[in-house]
Amino acid sequence: MPRPPYPRNVADFNRMFPDEDACVAYLAVCRWPHGFRCPRCGVREAFDLPRRRLWQCKACGHQTSVTAGTVMHRTRTPLLTWFWAAYWMTAHKPGLSALQLQHMLGLARYETAWLILHKLRRAMADANREPLKGTVEIGETVIGGEQLGLRGGPQVKGRKALIVAVAVEVRGKGPGRVRAEVVPDTTAATLSRFSARNIEPGSTVLAGTEDVVPHAHRAISNLKAWLLGTHRGVGADQLPVYLDEFVFRWNRRHAPMAGFPALLRLGTHREPTTYAQILGAPSTPGAARSRGPKTGLTRATATDDPRPAG
Repeated sequence: MPRPPYPRNVADFNRMFPDEDACVAYLAVCRWPHGFRCPRCGVREAFDLPRRRLWQCKACGHQTSVTAGTVMHRTRTPLLTWFWAAYWMTAHKPGLSALQLQHMLGLARYETAWLILHKLRRAMADANREPLKGTVEIGETVIGGEQLGLRGGPQVKGRKALIVAVAVEVRGKGPGRVRAEVVPDTTAATLSRFSARNIEPGSTVLAGTEDVVPHAHRAISNLKAWLLGTHRGVGADQLPVYLDEFVFRWNRRHAPMAGFPALLRLGTHREPTTYAQILGAPSTPGAARSRGPKTGLTRATATDDPRPAG
C-alpha cells in the first residue's frame, strides 16, 4: 500500500487537517498502512467506535486508540498541535528550538513544546533502516568543552566533551545518507563496532584526514553549526536524540516535506516515553532532577533543561 500523501506547504496542511478527526484518520493510516491489526491478538477485523475514537477487536474485544502505545500515548495535547509540530520540525530547514515552536503555535507553556519535540526526536531513528553501503566515509569529532591549548590536535581528557562518530555514504560526487552516534573513544575496536552497526558488510570504508573523507567532515561541520545555530548547544545526556534528528533531517534534505508522514509513522511504532524518563533520574535520590552535563558548546543554559536557554 502506498504511503499517504503529505502536505507540501501550509495551504496543503490546512486543507488536509482541518480538525482532530482528519488527524485521527491520517494517523490511523500511518500506524496501520495495511489495515487495522489488533495490538493484543493480531486479528485485522475491528468495530469502529468513532465517537470515542476507538477500535474494538472483533476477536478478543480489546479496545485501542490510534495513539495508544505510541509517542503520543495519553497525550492531552490536541493531535492538530502534534501534527503542526511534526510539520514544522520536518519542513523548517534549520530545525526548531522549543522556544520557537512555542511561539509559532501559540502554546501557553514552554514545557509543552519542549516535551513534544523531545518525544518526536525519539521517533526519528528507524530500527529497521537499511545500513549504509557502497563507499562510506567515517570521521569523528569532539563536541563540547573548552580546548586546553595543547598541541597534537583536539584534546578530550580533562574536557566536558563527547566524541561523535559520523559515517556518510558517497554517491557520485556528493554525500548520501548519514549515521551519527556518541562513542566512548576513537580506538579501532570502537570504530569497528560503529561500522558494524551502521554499514553493510562488504562496503568500502574510508577513514582519515579531511582530504580522504571530505563528505564526513562536511557532515560534522553542518552538525556543529546546527547545534550552535538552532539550539545554542545541548546537554550531553540529550545529545544522542539530537543526533537522531540531525540524521533524520540530513537523509531527507532533498525532500524534507516527505519526512512528515515518515515521522508520524515512526512515532506510532515507538513505546511511550514519559516526561520524567526524558529528564532522567536525579543525581541524588529524592532530590530535584539536575541538568545533564553540558557539552560546553555555548555558555547559554543547556537546552536539555525544560526552560528557555539564556
